[in-house]
Amino acid sequence: MADAGIVVTTVWEDLIGQAPVVETLKRATAAAHDRLNGGSGKGMTHAWLFTGPPGSGRSNAARAFAAALQADLGDDTVPQALHPDVTVIATDRLSLGVDEIRDLVRKASLSPSQGKWQVLIIEDADRLTDSAADALLKTLEEPPPRTVWMLCAPTAEDVIVTIRSRSRQVVLRTPPATEVAAMLVARHGISEALADSAARASQGHIGRARALALKEDVRARRSQILALPTTLRTLGDCLAAAAALDATAKANATNVGDDLDGDELAKLREGWGVQERGKRPPGYAGALSALEKDQKRRRTRIAHDSIDGVLIELISFYRDVLAMQTAPTAELINVDVEASIRELAESGTPESTLRRIDAIAACREAILANAASLLALEHMMIGLRV
Repeated sequence: MADAGIVVTTVWEDLIGQAPVVETLKRATAAAHDRLNGGSGKGMTHAWLFTGPPGSGRSNAARAFAAALQADLGDDTVPQALHPDVTVIATDRLSLGVDEIRDLVRKASLSPSQGKWQVLIIEDADRLTDSAADALLKTLEEPPPRTVWMLCAPTAEDVIVTIRSRSRQVVLRTPPATEVAAMLVARHGISEALADSAARASQGHIGRARALALKEDVRARRSQILALPTTLRTLGDCLAAAAALDATAKANATNVGDDLDGDELAKLREGWGVQERGKRPPGYAGALSALEKDQKRRRTRIAHDSIDGVLIELISFYRDVLAMQTAPTAELINVDVEASIRELAESGTPESTLRRIDAIAACREAILANAASLLALEHMMIGLRV
């Protein structure tokens, strides 16, 4: 019986629209149990690479697989609590460094303490530094017998070839809007109309769909973003819009960062035995400097992610404009702003719409390359001017 307060659920429940993936992982789970019982275990391997578009459920798939491996064969209902032999690494910084991976490698060499397997999940394997990837590669080449690595990345190409060649790939697809909407209705009691709208607008991103369905402020923010294209008529409009988006992203990074930074600093001081006043022990200054650099990188990532969310919404808008210009019967993503989409579709051409989509894509690439966000946004907004 599960402990009080722990929800017992099906391990595969969160893999919306991923039936082929679930079947693959179920077969691998059976093979893993077979290996533990002295069989060949064909179909089970020590390293897995989960890829798929944002929101498709890469980390959910890895966590579900980890839970199934630790459960009894055929038992698809397990407590949704972190198992002591399952370690999950998810970074909120721009990269995953070698020190973190070396800690994982050391843990990977240990036998499971309570479960059947020692499972290590890296949710952002595409953020591994070169030195971190090298450290991981060594353990993938000579894996301990009861250790399983699960790596998650948007595409296989985001992971260095030597790592992906030693991993079995599991490719997740974008979940169909109908299945996402059905999940929202069944689990959250959302009306069918709102669930359908949120599922379409999210473009298969389950977390985004849930937020749109459940949070009015998220829907309001989306409405503000989708109102932008028809307002960019002068150079001043473009510069003001860019400044507002940049300021909002940085404010969001500051709000989130302030909450996290204080807790981390307190834990660092406690770990080093540092008082508010008094002498600092040797090594503390270096640890503090490293923490501050990590916190700065995290704020940068939060700001970049905030901007990227806006750019994805804008791309979906102009995708609808292009669809209306070239395939009038195509289904729109943003049905709720059809009037604005039609306005731009009728006032422009497919070529001008493609140029605008290219401007957004160029902005995404510039920010990914760590360009000044405000300048990148200004350049994009000018390219979007009507």
